[in-house]
Amino acid sequence: MSNEVAEIARELKTCLKQFPNFPQEGILFEDFLPIFANPDSFRKLVKAFQLHLEDKKVDYIVGLESRGFLFGPALALALNAGFIPVRKPGKLPGPTLSAEFQKEYGSDKFEIQQDVIPKDASIVIVDDILATGGSASAAGELVSKAGAKVIEYLFVMELDFLKGRDKLDAPTFTLLSGQIEKLKN
Repeated sequence: MSNEVAEIARELKTCLKQFPNFPQEGILFEDFLPIFANPDSFRKLVKAFQLHLEDKKVDYIVGLESRGFLFGPALALALNAGFIPVRKPGKLPGPTLSAEFQKEYGSDKFEIQQDVIPKDASIVIVDDILATGGSASAAGELVSKAGAKVIEYLFVMELDFLKGRDKLDAPTFTLLSGQIEKLKN
């Protein structure tokens, strides 16, 4: 992480609000939504990711429903790249590609429009939090099915103790340090 990106991360960390034991016991939920309430903070979030990617050729940002939609389009514009949404089933028109992933209590599915990503395109996948890695891994599978290549996964935060990055097939960058272990009672 460059010095400039690290400084932005320190500033953005002060915007977070913490909620112990949400959404379940043992989790310290760090709400990053206040970043979007302040235009300067929002610009800094996008700038940090843009600086991180400045030496890479990015054709498309792929954002996961729904929080990847909050900053993915702004990052795509900053990089002069396209934005492609990954959605839950039944939300996209036309033929789609799909990939299933495991959640804590069952499975879920993501879809992407079949012909939206050109073959051999360079893709960065973005989402808010890296937890178990299931949803991001499914998005990577969709990109692969489309014939493109994930060059990096970007997240605002990470729950390190869930080891989600171990499931991902490309380099992974997290801007803000996350929860390293479960809360102790």
